[in-house]
Amino acid sequence: MRNHTLVIALLGLCLSSFALANSTAHDIHAAANLFLQQFATEQAAAGYEVSYESAKPDPRLSLAKCNGALDVNFSGDPWKSGQPSMLIECSGERPWRMYLSATVDIHGPALVASRPLARGERLRADMVSLQTVVVNASRRGTIAKAQSIIGMEVRRPINSGSLITPDLLAAPDAVERGDHVMITASSGSFTVSSRGKALANAAIGEQVLVENLQSSRTIKGRVTAPGQVLIPM
Repeated sequence: MRNHTLVIALLGLCLSSFALANSTAHDIHAAANLFLQQFATEQAAAGYEVSYESAKPDPRLSLAKCNGALDVNFSGDPWKSGQPSMLIECSGERPWRMYLSATVDIHGPALVASRPLARGERLRADMVSLQTVVVNASRRGTIAKAQSIIGMEVRRPINSGSLITPDLLAAPDAVERGDHVMITASSGSFTVSSRGKALANAAIGEQVLVENLQSSRTIKGRVTAPGQVLIPM
């Protein structure tokens, strides 16, 4: 009779543990789905449509029941991967943490080439078009505003219909070697300008060596606009 009672007690303990594990797995899955739903709602407000699916935790998990709300965050950038992981944490009396995978597709506008683009071409508005793509399927990023790339140079050939990514473009040179430029030295409200000659090619924001045509000195400045070089004082 004792043995029979012991077996029943052990069986009840096992069933209780299994029920707790199932409950914990259910809570984790529900928290993950709620987090993904909130992420989708946030992106919808910005014009993106998100489809998602959370992996289901193993029902045999033996994690302690969390007596507080579960904290869920992406452990990777969902804009750079279609399968980001989520970190799920319990900060209750018996804290624990675990990772759960998810499939996330972010659909939104991105620029593609309207026709084949050759290396060295400078982009115009009619060379690109806006299409809806899975933006996080491109690890190299996407571009959504045509105005931001007008005038930029194509670094290597791009096929018609291909995604325009930042690494395919380069800012054109604002000054070229031998160009006459205006050199401006500025410190607070004090500004002095003189004529100079560029000794190398450079784009806006880049450093370039210039020769001051009055003093024949060679100095380094930053290109601020076509034909304009700023020298800090």
